[in-house]
Amino acid sequence: MERIMQRDSRGKSGLSRLFLSRHRATLSSMFESISRSFNLIKESWRVISLDKEILLFPVLSGVALLFILLSFVLPALFLSSSRAAFSGGLLLVGLFLFYLLCYFVVIYFNTALITCARIRLTGGNPVFMDGIRNANAHLVPIFIWAMISATVGLVLHLLQERAGFIGQIIIGLIGAAWSLITYFAIPVMIFEEKGPVEAIKQSALLFRKTLGETLIGQVSIGIVFVILGVVGMIPVVLALMSGSFTLFIILLAVFIIYAAILIVIGSSLQGVYNTALYLYATTGNVPEAYSKELIENAFAPKQVGGMRGNI
Repeated sequence: MERIMQRDSRGKSGLSRLFLSRHRATLSSMFESISRSFNLIKESWRVISLDKEILLFPVLSGVALLFILLSFVLPALFLSSSRAAFSGGLLLVGLFLFYLLCYFVVIYFNTALITCARIRLTGGNPVFMDGIRNANAHLVPIFIWAMISATVGLVLHLLQERAGFIGQIIIGLIGAAWSLITYFAIPVMIFEEKGPVEAIKQSALLFRKTLGETLIGQVSIGIVFVILGVVGMIPVVLALMSGSFTLFIILLAVFIIYAAILIVIGSSLQGVYNTALYLYATTGNVPEAYSKELIENAFAPKQVGGMRGNI
C-alpha cells in the first residue's frame, strides 16, 4: 500500500513539474511576443517619421467620413417628422449607401497609406501622390470590396438588432472572425491583383501564419492609445468637477483635437505595421526599415510546451 502511495505521489509530482514547465514556457513566449510587438511598433514609427505624408491619409479619411455623416444626418433631422421617409426598404437603401460610402472612403485612403508604406519598406522614397495614384488605379477592386464590406456590415447590424443578448454576442463574434479572416484582404487585392474570393482565402492563410503578431500588435497599439486617451481625459474631468464651465469647454476642445491626433497616429502605425507583416509573410524578405532579428524572431517556429507553432 505504501509503495502504491509513493508511486502515486511521484506521478502527481511529475505531472505538476510538467504543468509548471509548460506554463512557464507559455508565459515566457507570451512576454517575448509582447516585447517584440512593442519594438515593431517603435520601428513602425520610424517609418512614419521618414514619410510624414502617411499621416495625411487618416486625416483626409476622417474629414471625408465627417462630410458623409453630416450629409446623411442633416437630411434625416429635417425629415424626422415624416415616419414614412424612414420606413421599409427606403431606410435599408439609405443605410446601405451610408455603409458603402464609409467603407469606400476608408479602404481608398488605407490603400494609399499601405502603398506608401510598402514603397518605403522595400527601399523606395514615396511621396503623397504615389499613394493617391495607386488608389485611383484600383478604384474597381476598392469599390467591390466596399460593396462586400457594406453588405456584411449591414447584415450583421440587422441581425444584431433582432437578436437577444446571447445572439448579439454570437453575431459580434462572427463579425470579429470576419474582420480577422479578411485582415490582409486589401493588400492581397491591391498588391497581388487578386479577386475578392481569392483575396479572402489568401488573407485567411496569412492571418494564420502571423496570428500571434497580428493580434498582439493590434492589442499593443490599442492599449497604448487608450491609455494616452484616458490620461488626456483627466484634465477635462477635473475641470467638470471644479464647476468652471469655461475651463471645461476649453479643455474639452483641446481634448477633441488631442484625440483626433491620437487616432491619426494610431491608424498610421497600424497601417505600416500591417504592411510590414504582409511583406515578410508573403516574400520572406525583411523590410529594410526593420531589424532582421526582430522580424525573423517574430515568425520563427517556437517550442511551447512540447508543441511547435508560429508566434
